[in-house]
Amino acid sequence: MSLIKACLSSAVCLLSLSATSTFAVDTLAKIQRTGTIVIGHRTSSQPISYVVNGRPMGYAIDICNDVVAEVKKELHLPNLRVVYKATTPTDRIPMLKSGELDMECGTSTHSVVRNNDVNFSTNYYMAEIRMAVKRSSDIKSVDDLDNRKVVTTAGVIADKYLKRTVRGHDLNIHKLYGRDHADSFSLLATGKADAFVGADSTLAGLIATSGHPQDYKIVGEVLSTDPYAIMMPNNDPKLKALADRVVTNLWRSGKMDQLYKKWFLSPIPPHNLAVNMELNKANKQLRARPTDAGN
Repeated sequence: MSLIKACLSSAVCLLSLSATSTFAVDTLAKIQRTGTIVIGHRTSSQPISYVVNGRPMGYAIDICNDVVAEVKKELHLPNLRVVYKATTPTDRIPMLKSGELDMECGTSTHSVVRNNDVNFSTNYYMAEIRMAVKRSSDIKSVDDLDNRKVVTTAGVIADKYLKRTVRGHDLNIHKLYGRDHADSFSLLATGKADAFVGADSTLAGLIATSGHPQDYKIVGEVLSTDPYAIMMPNNDPKLKALADRVVTNLWRSGKMDQLYKKWFLSPIPPHNLAVNMELNKANKQLRARPTDAGN
């Protein structure tokens, strides 16, 4: 109230208050009004967010289900309808900005550049950007990519790190783009690409569920370490606060460790094979100090 009183004599201040009111977003109010929450997910980012027999599942989906449970409690809507919509790296942010999604639960890097367009929750995973190759390949490091065909998925931030590394190492590569992670992996599997650069979790998950995991390996230097978080509409402090509370509690309660064991260290659908990827150093640091910091 004191802020409003102080602003009464200032046209500039009143204009500022008006702008804040105009651009504020209240997704929880929209959810309460419609009785529905719409969650974006990925189709081939196993074990974090993927689809088996039409059903979204994975590490991020379980985390977001806990967020949904908190929304039901907060809004007193035990019968809240949950709708899932598949997204790609190129359409996920536009879908959030247009209001088509209320949350996106995939493998979305919290980049500070993206803060202009969307909100991010407390981080739930730290991905290492590396590359997958055929086991028979002689590619062991970034320098071995010279004059090779390299694929990344269109719209993912790993492509930025690959381009930066190529410039720094003065390499000449033949660049390919997959429509989604499954398409990128298919280019590697069919020999149309010599290497697939992406997040360690995605690469490991695609290898584990490929049906022929013994045919592939993850190699090379870590090009970047990226925080993954739930993406939400921008300028919506209420939904962000709720999501932050849920994710932080998952870390502090130890439930996040249980989810990690379920999706990264145990057999997962559809082939009942384990990704077998131990918690990396960056994730151990995140577990000790949960944060919503981007990179």
